[in-house]
Amino acid sequence: MKPFLAHEIGSLAKPSWRVKAIAKRKLDDEDIKSARKWADFLDLKNECEELFEILRKKEDFSSEQRKKIIYFSSFFATKMLEKTGIDLVYDGEQHRVEMYEYPVKNIEGFEFKGYVKSFDNKYFKKAACVGKPKLKKFYHVNEYKTVSSFVKKPVKIPLTGAYTLMDWSFDEYYIKNVPEKNFVKRKQIARENFLKDLSENIIYPNLKSLKEEGANFLQIDEPAATTKPDEIEIFINSLIDSIKELHKDAFFSIHICFSDYKLLFPYLEKIQGVVKELHFEYANRDTRELGLKENVRTGYKILDDLKNFNFIIGLGVIDVHTDFVEPPELIRDRILYAYEKIKDPEKIFIAPDCGLRTRTWEITFEKLKNMVEGKNLALKEIGG
Repeated sequence: MKPFLAHEIGSLAKPSWRVKAIAKRKLDDEDIKSARKWADFLDLKNECEELFEILRKKEDFSSEQRKKIIYFSSFFATKMLEKTGIDLVYDGEQHRVEMYEYPVKNIEGFEFKGYVKSFDNKYFKKAACVGKPKLKKFYHVNEYKTVSSFVKKPVKIPLTGAYTLMDWSFDEYYIKNVPEKNFVKRKQIARENFLKDLSENIIYPNLKSLKEEGANFLQIDEPAATTKPDEIEIFINSLIDSIKELHKDAFFSIHICFSDYKLLFPYLEKIQGVVKELHFEYANRDTRELGLKENVRTGYKILDDLKNFNFIIGLGVIDVHTDFVEPPELIRDRILYAYEKIKDPEKIFIAPDCGLRTRTWEITFEKLKNMVEGKNLALKEIGG
C-alpha cells in the first residue's frame, strides 16, 4: 500500500445538466455553459462533442441520450477526481439515484412508499419489504466497467451495506412470518432474518460479481450501523455474511459516518482480517487550528482506542458540511497527529469524512487538491 493513500469516500454532487436531463426538465444556457467550462478545465473538449450536441436539444432527450448524459457525467466526475491527484478513483455515484433507492430498485420484494427527509435536508424514497428479497441483476458491475475504462489508477466501488438497507426499510414481510407471540422478540427475530437474507442473497453476490470483474477495492457504506446500539452485534455478523471468503484476495473498507464509534469496539475483533480499513469521520469534530497537541486535534482522540486493533485507519481530514477549504497545512497536521499514534504511514488512508455530494464541484476540487497537497507535506515531514 502507498503511505497515506488518498481517496474520496463516495458521493459527489451531480451536474445540473445531468440532473435536469434525467428528471426530464428543460436545460438552460447556464447548464450547457457549465458543461463546457468543466470540459475546458479537465482538458476534455475534444472528447465531448457528442455530449454538447445532445445538450443543445435542452429537452425531450431519448432514452439512449439520457444514458449518454449519465456516461459523460461519470466521465467528468472521474476525471475531476483524477486531476486532484488522489490514489483511488471513482465517479461519485453518477450512475446512481442515491445510495438507498438505487440498490432497492434492483431488488425484488420491495415496494416504494414515499419520500422521507435525510439528515442533510435531502429526500430519498423509502420502501417496504413485501417479499423475500431477490436480486434482479448485479447493479454495480457496469458502473465499475465504465469508471475503469476512464483511468489507469485503481478504482474503488462503494456499495450500500445490508444493515442500512434493512434499517432504512419498512418490514411488511418478515414480521408476518415469525411465529413468536412476544412482539419485541418477534420484531428482533424478523430483523435478523431480514438482515441475513440481504447479506447473503443481495450484498454477497454483488460483491462477488465486482471481484470477478477485477474490482479489488470494495467499500461497504453503513451509515445506520450504530443507530441502534442493541443491534451492533448483528450488524457485525452481517458484514461477515456479506463478505465471506472474498476478503482473501480483495481489500474491504467499511465507512460509517457521524456515529458513536465506541459502540463498535466490543465487536471489532470479529472482523479483523475480514475488513481491512475502518473509515470514520474525524474532521467534523476537529478544530481548524494548526498543531499536533491534544487540545487542538480534538476530533482524533478515538485513535487512542483504534490503534489497539489491526485495521488500516481511514482518516477523515476534510469536513464535508462546510465550504471552508482546509489549507494543506491543516490537513498535514491532522495526518501527522494520526501518524504519531499509528506509527505506520501505510496503515493510514486519508479521505474526506463522508461523501461530498452537498458541495459544489468547485469546492470539492479545491478541498481534494489541498488534501493531496497536505498528504505530500506530511510525507515530507516523516521523510517519505
